[in-house]
Amino acid sequence: MNVGFDAKRLFLNNTGLGNYSRYVVNALLQYKSNDHYFLFTPKININNRTEHYLDHPAINIIQPNKLIQLPIINAWWRSAGIVHHSSFKNLDIYHGLSHELPVNIPSHIKKFVTIHDLIFYRYPEFYQPIDVFIYKQKLKSACQRADKIMAISEQTASDLVSFLNIPANKIKVVYQGCHDQFRKITTNEERNSIKAKYRLPEKFLLNVSTVEERKNTLGLVKALARIPASQRIPLLIVGRHTKYFKKVNAYIQSSGLTNDVIFIDKVGFSELPAIYQMASAFIYPSIFEGFGIPLLEAAESSIPIITSTGSCFKEAAGKDAVFVDPLNINDLASAIIDMVINDQSERIRKQKEHARKFWPEHSANDITTFYQS
Repeated sequence: MNVGFDAKRLFLNNTGLGNYSRYVVNALLQYKSNDHYFLFTPKININNRTEHYLDHPAINIIQPNKLIQLPIINAWWRSAGIVHHSSFKNLDIYHGLSHELPVNIPSHIKKFVTIHDLIFYRYPEFYQPIDVFIYKQKLKSACQRADKIMAISEQTASDLVSFLNIPANKIKVVYQGCHDQFRKITTNEERNSIKAKYRLPEKFLLNVSTVEERKNTLGLVKALARIPASQRIPLLIVGRHTKYFKKVNAYIQSSGLTNDVIFIDKVGFSELPAIYQMASAFIYPSIFEGFGIPLLEAAESSIPIITSTGSCFKEAAGKDAVFVDPLNINDLASAIIDMVINDQSERIRKQKEHARKFWPEHSANDITTFYQS
């Protein structure tokens, strides 16, 4: 088959949708190498996560004419102009990897779109109104025009039915996995180097997420404050800061937690496994997610997990994680104390076993089966 992908985020996004796009293409390249893949992107960033696409025999990278490299024209090219490229008519499938499909795709080409979440329907207050409007329009259009929809979780599939009345038989859940670097055990030398670079303590709790309201960072910090100082270990929060950071930091300052909370807004992607593997526990009290890849990263890193009830969290973390109401600060604090005090070896083993179902060979098989259907 000839399969085309919207590859903008594959080349230009370092996290989130970029990781998903690379995961899908890499899984197919590794386990379904008889097919040919066309990556349509307005620009290319070359780094250690994208350079292997440049000379891969199964990959064609398609870009617009360099004479029209302007943002507004690039946006038009992704949404409409792309279908006029000479290679497009030879596709069997076009797959929009993040909520979007170009218009006027020829009828002989099957149209697939991945939907990650409908958070902007459930919690529009977390977004700018204009962004909510744009997101909804793009999502509705793509779902209406797609032959099939790929949801990244049962939660997202359910939301598509509930909010948009999409027929359930048009949707298939295909799980995303995390990068295979999280399955490799880091050396003492690697860990010591990272520990020295970021001045990390011997023991720490870990949270990896953007510091924003939906991720409930303030709730996590408040739970830490409820833990007696004699039982408290530092909390490391790794992720991009938003305006919400000021609110969180103000609480830290007023509560005397300055020495108990460490923020790192940027780390190298290759440094994350060592950070995960040094942590005593992973705490992810997000209010809502489409899936939650950091939960898989933690499970593969062999550290115990505390996360939220509801949403997709049990799908991602497995039934052997600890689940608490993310808005119940006392319960979250109690779960952290229990996690640190008691042996978690059996929980860790079961979490890691659960994570195997998200390995790329399973995803590649599910994706190609869905294509062929």
